[in-house]
Amino acid sequence: MRVLVLGGTTEARALYGLLEARTGRFQATVSLAGATRAPVLPALDVRIGGFGGVAGLRAWLETHGIEAVIDATHPFAAQISGNAVQACAQAGVPLLRVERPGWTPGVGDDWTLVPDMQAAACALGTVPRRVLLTVGRKDLLPFATMDRHDWLLRSVDRPDSALLPPGARVLQARGPFDEAAEETLLRTERIDVIVTKNSGGMATAGKLVAARRLGVAVIMVARPVLAPAPVVPDATAAMTWLDVLHDHGASTLRDV
Repeated sequence: MRVLVLGGTTEARALYGLLEARTGRFQATVSLAGATRAPVLPALDVRIGGFGGVAGLRAWLETHGIEAVIDATHPFAAQISGNAVQACAQAGVPLLRVERPGWTPGVGDDWTLVPDMQAAACALGTVPRRVLLTVGRKDLLPFATMDRHDWLLRSVDRPDSALLPPGARVLQARGPFDEAAEETLLRTERIDVIVTKNSGGMATAGKLVAARRLGVAVIMVARPVLAPAPVVPDATAAMTWLDVLHDHGASTLRDV
């Protein structure tokens, strides 16, 4: 069965491993957006870059005879997820989204929930604060002119210097990050507020546990609303879906 995986996440990498072990059953192509300069590549066919919108993705699916699509992109990758829903519907290709559960505040958390990056920037207020900014290098513009705060930005790749907040220090690192290391970072840098996206998952949740222990505030940016699609929480469930589709066809998927 010819499968396209829209990847790049922890869940996608877990799915790559399952597919690598079953190349006699599935012929998988992994598509990466190219946002990360040195991505972790699987031992599968890989393409990097966009498709050219809905029409381009539909044409690619049809040209390559794709029989199933797994959307395992980031919870904030609203555009590609929306394109996948439309293109698969038009091409008649079954689509499944792997969507990790989001984070929720617990006892002892000091969270401010905001709808977007602009609201996150406003929520920082006018009093100078020591900020750990972990929103990714493409979402920095709302913070770029805020010179009253002390900024520590963590990112896999170094952002464009024009987007950095004034005086920002950059810590290049790739998760997962454990709780003890996160607590040490917050203590050492004397961080009093974290700005982050509600990405969910375990790889970067350590900072939230550390923040709770140390009384560090968190400004949490809500996920965008994605186009409706069948959803599972992890790679194992996605593999089950593929097995059912392989063995019995799309008509049985309503029972999975």
